[in-house]
Amino acid sequence: MIVGEASRGREPHELQSRIGGSALIRSHTVIYHGSQIGSRFETGHWVLVREECKIGDDVSIGSGSIVEHHVMIGNGVRLHSNVFVPEYSVLEDGCWLGPNVVLTNAKYPKSKHAKDTLEGPRIEAGAKIGANATLLPGVHIGRNSLVGAGAVVTRSVPAGMVVVGNPARVKGPISELPYED
Repeated sequence: MIVGEASRGREPHELQSRIGGSALIRSHTVIYHGSQIGSRFETGHWVLVREECKIGDDVSIGSGSIVEHHVMIGNGVRLHSNVFVPEYSVLEDGCWLGPNVVLTNAKYPKSKHAKDTLEGPRIEAGAKIGANATLLPGVHIGRNSLVGAGAVVTRSVPAGMVVVGNPARVKGPISELPYED
């Protein structure tokens, strides 16, 4: 485990990291400097959290997951194994991301201005993203919505709706699913 790893061009003492009480940080986790992490934070093995992230209380990040720099993660968020969260993404309270979910932030990755126009997805409170889903740059996933496993989300998802497929299409309201919340 490494906490406070300096990024290129910075000194280790330049940005202070903070991790709240009762954290469980498993082997081979690296947390770069300048991140502010709440209480009861938990990682699996081989997790990477880049610099200057803001992470709330009761957050769990599964094995092999990567959270790039300048990401905001609310309270009670769960990232399963092998999740990729790029810079400038926002995950609000109570989000749930299944295994192998990939968020993206570069609309035109080979453009010489790609770094100037990065925009990560915004996943609103209580939204759930199924295994192997991919979210394109800048999409908003509405509050308490559900993205089906394997979906490719190219457009924003309204609150409380279920989307499935490639490209993801609205299937209907989550309230009509046959399970109890």
